[in-house]
Amino acid sequence: MLPLLANLKVAIVLLLLIAFFSMSGTVIEQGQTLDFYRENYPEHPALFGFLTYKVILGIGLDRVYGSWWFLSLLILFGASLTACTFYRQFPILKAAKRWSFYTKPQSFSKLAIAVELAGRSLSELEQPLKQKGYQIFQENEKLYARKGLMGRVGPILVHASMLLILAGSIGGALTGFIAQEMVPSGETFSISNITEAGIWAKPQIPKDWSVKVNRFWIDYTPSGVIDQFYSDLSVLDKSGQEVDRQTIHVNKPLRYHGVTLYQANWDIAAVRFTLNQSPVLQLPMSKLQARSNGSQVWGTWIPTKPDLSAGVTLITPDLQGTFLIYGEDGQLLTTVRTNGSTEVNGVTLTIKEVVGSTGLQIKADPGIPIVYTGFGLLMLGVMMSYVSHSQVWALRVGNTLYVGGKTNRAKVAFESEIVQILENLPKQDLSIAT
Repeated sequence: MLPLLANLKVAIVLLLLIAFFSMSGTVIEQGQTLDFYRENYPEHPALFGFLTYKVILGIGLDRVYGSWWFLSLLILFGASLTACTFYRQFPILKAAKRWSFYTKPQSFSKLAIAVELAGRSLSELEQPLKQKGYQIFQENEKLYARKGLMGRVGPILVHASMLLILAGSIGGALTGFIAQEMVPSGETFSISNITEAGIWAKPQIPKDWSVKVNRFWIDYTPSGVIDQFYSDLSVLDKSGQEVDRQTIHVNKPLRYHGVTLYQANWDIAAVRFTLNQSPVLQLPMSKLQARSNGSQVWGTWIPTKPDLSAGVTLITPDLQGTFLIYGEDGQLLTTVRTNGSTEVNGVTLTIKEVVGSTGLQIKADPGIPIVYTGFGLLMLGVMMSYVSHSQVWALRVGNTLYVGGKTNRAKVAFESEIVQILENLPKQDLSIAT
């Protein structure tokens, strides 16, 4: 079983499967509702002739990264990397750390570069080799030198880093969660609307702190297009004391105790108004059907008589504070802005404030630090893997000194290095066999 897992072809197949299903998880929308998949992946006509919502939901393509079969692929790939590390890479490193001498001139014929020097001694090679960074081992008339042992450690570090990445990914899938919250300005919430969660995610969901939305607002461009969303958030402890406060926007989340809150969406929650000299009243606003140009509007009905027998419809397209007021016959009566007043049905309607809701996407993934550490080690291991492991042997037999060497990469540079070492020796006749 170990040789099979350590087989390079098996590892490549597993890696290709992981890459394929990772791409499918990017192309197919994840974590949507049943109605969404029915609408976008109908049975007739099926996408590519086979991909329907039943196939997607049946095999878990709607939640690829947390599915049991995807996690199984990751575990199998991790087992393959582990087997390859112990079955192949450690023996290669162990062999590279051993030093051995050539005892026969015939042994040099199999090397990439071999040189015969007449009237030379081993001591003449020591200093040039040391200057090039070689570690030298010598015994009587035999010499062995090597450098770049970290080039053999690099692949092991690459495997270890990939195992860390896999461990972090699996750990995040099992212990992380994703939540969505739509919270009006001024309200406090605890994380409860969980949309995705691993089987061991419950301890990660915070119970000892909550979040207050102090204010939500939108900046618009001069042309009326949304420029940026902002949420002023406070983190509150169990006693309601503020322990952190930040203003977040798109690409600038709030992070607290391993939980990250992203600015993801927005809505209009309510409108505050007065009728004549009444106290400030508040009514919720609902998102209405999109207009023909695709834009959204929000609306509510405001009664203008105590018995609710008459009223007006209030419509607004955004948070900029412009409202359209329609009568009971559906005709536009007037427009009014925030803090503005108008006469409708014999009463004075004053719009005090439109209350926005911030849409927050909340994530916790305990595996992220492990994944980042793995990627850091991966970059280090890749750089180390490019270091050439070079070996040089020398043997003196009679009046002849045999010198040869080999390397696992950058062979032209290695041969040039050996030639340079030999050329710097005192001039004598020599022949080079390669």
